[in-house]
Amino acid sequence: MGLIGGSMARDLRRTRFATRIIGVESDADNARRALELGLVDAILPLPEAISDADVVALAVPVDKIAELLPAILSAIPEGTTVCDLGSAKKHIGQLVENHPRRRNYVAAHPMAGTENSGPDAAMERMFAGKICIVCDYEKSGPQHLALIEKMLQMLGMNIAYMTSDEQDHSTAYISHLPHALAFALANAVQSKEDRSIIFDLASGGFQSTVRLAKSAPDMWGPIFSQNREYVLESLDAYMRHLAELRDSISGDEPKMYELMAHANNVRGILAGENSSLIRDEEKIVKLYKR
Repeated sequence: MGLIGGSMARDLRRTRFATRIIGVESDADNARRALELGLVDAILPLPEAISDADVVALAVPVDKIAELLPAILSAIPEGTTVCDLGSAKKHIGQLVENHPRRRNYVAAHPMAGTENSGPDAAMERMFAGKICIVCDYEKSGPQHLALIEKMLQMLGMNIAYMTSDEQDHSTAYISHLPHALAFALANAVQSKEDRSIIFDLASGGFQSTVRLAKSAPDMWGPIFSQNREYVLESLDAYMRHLAELRDSISGDEPKMYELMAHANNVRGILAGENSSLIRDEEKIVKLYKR
């Protein structure tokens, strides 16, 4: 019942998609706080919580998803839909590839969040206008896929469709790499002997760049591990470009300006990058007929 699960609970209650929301929470303080905030109607043990649920949403670290998902699929009623909201998908998908209830499962990754955690981090409309990646949709039963798509639309999200491998490769660069760099940057600054002076001088540029370093290690460690291949690839690519920039600063000023000007092209890319991922209405109709 943290940032993702709590924010989802707020919006699904607000939009009346859900009439009853049950939380499962291993941390007693978080469980108490989730009830105090009205995020959930009750906190129950997992077996009891899923016994009559229409939808089970796993908003936990990806190593816990890998541990829980096969058991949950085995325990749910026949018609229950299960989705996970983790940031790495390939490993988890492989674990349930041959599960008898694989078609009850929809793999989803909402591209939304903050560096904060816990029930108090939950906020309304956090997902509005953001993209949710649905992976390997053809492996999900049509009724289960349609239900999760409806839920995501009630959250205000646009939906993109990828294979698990494509999603892990893409998010390694646009999500996992920025977090890795923020952790490294925070450690680099903290290693400086007179760091207290530096932090006194820190302004918006530093704070916005290092913000992600406040993210929970328990969440991001398993992501880095499960998506190790593509995270390492993205880090290697970054280090090549960092070395190129370093060399230009060292003695090739025209190259330095060329590299910065090329980097400025990201403005145009960010302005239109999402349009090719989101299905148009004609494609949505085709998918619903599968």
